[in-house]
Amino acid sequence: MTEMNAGGSVAGKLQHLILGSDDIHLFLEAFAVHTSKILEPAVTVMCGITLKQRNRATTVASSSMEAKELDEVQYGYGDGPCLDAVNTGNVNVIQDTRTDPRWREYLSALSDRGYYSALGVPLLRDDDGGAAVNLYAKEPGVFTPEVVGHVQEYAAEASSALQLALQMSKYQDAAANLKSAMESRTNIDIAVGIIIAQNRCTQLEAIEILREASSHRNVKLRVVAESIVRAATSAAAETHFGV
Repeated sequence: MTEMNAGGSVAGKLQHLILGSDDIHLFLEAFAVHTSKILEPAVTVMCGITLKQRNRATTVASSSMEAKELDEVQYGYGDGPCLDAVNTGNVNVIQDTRTDPRWREYLSALSDRGYYSALGVPLLRDDDGGAAVNLYAKEPGVFTPEVVGHVQEYAAEASSALQLALQMSKYQDAAANLKSAMESRTNIDIAVGIIIAQNRCTQLEAIEILREASSHRNVKLRVVAESIVRAATSAAAETHFGV
């Protein structure tokens, strides 16, 4: 049916995508593009990957800007086939957006844009939200029971890879935040040392001088510290994490 079925499992292909992507967001974009090819060459399909966390839905990847815009229209209405798939775990098939009685405002908006078929398939569900695949096509009746079954099989196989990707993303964000905090701490420590040397004061007095400067300028402590380090060394401080 598609190139995704030609040689190798979906999971295997997604593992190659993960290994071939230096950035988790690049993997997710490749994942969306890969999913959009599910009916090629017979039908052009747009794909968006929705992630819902803490009651906020966002498109973490899409096969095109148009797919992302279609997702965002759904978020604007607050409900639709994909959001319902995340919330309930249901697979939602829209054979014709002009006649389906559900989510009328959203489906009317889709049909106005020339899209007559839609499909929402859950990928992940947890206490904090979940993820789902949005598929859109301009032809009505595209997502037949056979196609839907195939997409469900693909989604079930892809969900483990997506869960791994999202976990990797969380770890990357945590590592980036930790690195930023350590860099801020380095600048503050060096700035305190510079103030001690310039004012011949104690460490506590230097810290108080730094805090007063932060309050007086109405900027964060780390920003004041960085400006002091730059003024004294003509460069930003570097934090070394290795031994």
